[in-house]
Amino acid sequence: MARGEKVIFQEFPQPGHWRQVQRDVGILGNSDGVRQVLETIEQVAPTDISVLITGESGTGKELVAKAIHLRSRRRDKPLITVNCGAIPEGILESELFGHEKGSFTGAIGPRKGYFELADTGSIFLDEIGDLPMPTQAKLLRVLEEREFMRVGGTTLHQVDVRFIAASNKNLEAEVRKESFRVDLYYRLNAIHIHVPSLRERRQDIPLLVNKFAADFCHQNYIEFEGFGEDAVHLLQEHSWPGNIRELRNLVEKVIVLERGRKIDARILQKYITGFDHHDKNLPVPINKPREEVEREFLLRALLDIKTEIAQLRELLLSRNIPRYSLGPWREEMPGGYYDSIPFGSREAMPTNSVAEMEKEMIRATLIKTGGNKRKTAKLLGLSERTLYRRINQYHLKADGE
Repeated sequence: MARGEKVIFQEFPQPGHWRQVQRDVGILGNSDGVRQVLETIEQVAPTDISVLITGESGTGKELVAKAIHLRSRRRDKPLITVNCGAIPEGILESELFGHEKGSFTGAIGPRKGYFELADTGSIFLDEIGDLPMPTQAKLLRVLEEREFMRVGGTTLHQVDVRFIAASNKNLEAEVRKESFRVDLYYRLNAIHIHVPSLRERRQDIPLLVNKFAADFCHQNYIEFEGFGEDAVHLLQEHSWPGNIRELRNLVEKVIVLERGRKIDARILQKYITGFDHHDKNLPVPINKPREEVEREFLLRALLDIKTEIAQLRELLLSRNIPRYSLGPWREEMPGGYYDSIPFGSREAMPTNSVAEMEKEMIRATLIKTGGNKRKTAKLLGLSERTLYRRINQYHLKADGE
């Protein structure tokens, strides 16, 4: 091997550093599947090669994309995340590529798109399988030529970005159905990272439960006695169609509704049972298309949420919120945890109306997130639209004052 070739090879991380990646980016797990993902991240992150991340909904594909960016030479530059399935088709190209003044009704001036905002950094195109065919053709040009035109423009704009894409669809099947361009698929699929489902990494569930519980208690100033071994075993036996997102939601729900007491298998069973059995009033997803099954699953989840809201309302109206013993997670609380509580008093919350409690929760969370409404909505389990309505209703400022 020539000397020059050896120097180039040594620029890449050596095998066995996946634990360091895990510590740096917070991807939890000791299973072989997680280890393989972390090792691949360590290998590809220092390069500018395109990466396609696949996996079921809720497995943590966005976290993998963030890990690739944070371990790359572009770590100090922006990472722009775009959910391709959440942007209406009529404005999608304007959002991606920007537009010029007068290009359509309401375009009162030029506007940069996501690609220009991501220049010198990385762009993460989530749910890329939902892109319409005309937009796929324009995206392919950006990938190959690193240039594009704004909507209504005539000037080519150069851009230097690292492409990371993700999909919960089988893009090979989409290519066969001619709903996804084959040339774009192979251009994106230079490196393929598959994120395993939670069913494929059941041994990681105790670690994930421990982390989710500690984080939730820290963020919401709740002390919790923990999950018993039989409860954790029950969690490991569940099929988890919603993957990590479903697990996190269940952990948080149980902590709140069980008022911080220790959770054993008997208590947990009533929360687990509803997931694996179908409501008799809903259709059973047998021999149905994936999209229809997902819609039915979402409907069941919405019905569960409605029930939980009613339970929470009853809980808040009936009693004060006590502080509980944290038990096995007390050691995981960072130093100065209690000093970080923004409330004027650390005693139990006084009995207020639901509206007053809700206002205080929103205010405290806005302060915690530095006025970041997206993070605030996520922490509170609200949609951003609902959060904006509540901020206006309670006359709160962006920083919660």
